[in-house]
Amino acid sequence: MAKTADYRLGEFTFPRGWFMVAAASEVTAVPMAVRYFGQDLVLYRGQQSRRVFMVEAYCPHMGTHLARNTTSYVVKDREHVVGDNIRCPYHAWRFGPDGRCNEIPYSPASIPKAACLKTWRVIERAGCVWTWYDPEGGEPDYELPLFESYGQPHWVNWNVRSLGELVCHPQEVVDNMADKAHLEPVHGSIEMARFENVFADHVVRQILAAGHKTLAAQGGEPMTNDTWYTGPGILQSVMIGEYPSHMLITHTPIDDGVIKVWYGLMVKVPNVQPTEADIATANSYEKAGEFAFAQDFEIWGNKRPCINPMMVKGDGPFDKVRIWYRQFYNPRARAAEFHKRVNGHYVSRGTKAAPWGEVA
Repeated sequence: MAKTADYRLGEFTFPRGWFMVAAASEVTAVPMAVRYFGQDLVLYRGQQSRRVFMVEAYCPHMGTHLARNTTSYVVKDREHVVGDNIRCPYHAWRFGPDGRCNEIPYSPASIPKAACLKTWRVIERAGCVWTWYDPEGGEPDYELPLFESYGQPHWVNWNVRSLGELVCHPQEVVDNMADKAHLEPVHGSIEMARFENVFADHVVRQILAAGHKTLAAQGGEPMTNDTWYTGPGILQSVMIGEYPSHMLITHTPIDDGVIKVWYGLMVKVPNVQPTEADIATANSYEKAGEFAFAQDFEIWGNKRPCINPMMVKGDGPFDKVRIWYRQFYNPRARAAEFHKRVNGHYVSRGTKAAPWGEVA
């Protein structure tokens, strides 16, 4: 298993950015144990505000995991989450959503100032729960996407679900943005008319226009996909066609070289309020999209790490993607250095738009 240091990405083990940590429907007033960025964490939904909170997993008193308990009377008496507070199942110390201990039920002494849990910035949006991670502890330097189509008329919302853990460094996943050459043998693309990459600070975009062996008739108009990463862990892809679709793929580091992956697909249908037939159509598109992503997933899960790609003509700009990705593993003060090296528009050769003999 390769780790961040093997790829020489930068001084931080995990990248700075917005990341998905759960589907919103998963998070309830029953605390949920999760692990991300090499840390054990707890997610829970406050009973008072209905907001989602994420805190470090271990009570500062004696190190008890705040979520991994089913037998304590704190849990049995439904006092585990009260209002927006979470209570330790061992000695019942209570912590507010700000992480500060606000009650030690058996002690008349003042609450120690060090009785605090680390808290995380959390946003619930588009059916998902997102957090900001920064090894430097800074505020977000770019906005979480709005996912504007979610919940709008004509759209069947995605049902984002976990595809599980993948023992693969996220660098291998992000490489896909430049990987023109895998599209035909893995995904069935044909008659490629366009393959371009656009780098703009924290966003990298892939624009693909091609036919498909089964999804489009040969000789017809190519399908167009606009795919982009916002930061290191949120990928969206819009496909233009009879039923426009909007795909979401997210991956979040669990440990160095291990990620958790989610997938979802929204589909635009003719009716303002989607009918059962519309929903069935959207579900079939969602399954087709998941199969296409599973084709990549299988490759990533069964390959050795690619520390130095053996690039040849026609591969796509792997080198540019890897430079772009490094901005998130280094101090944000260096971000402009990486932007300067890659920002711009790149057209890969070997398409109708850029034949082999043409400078692109």
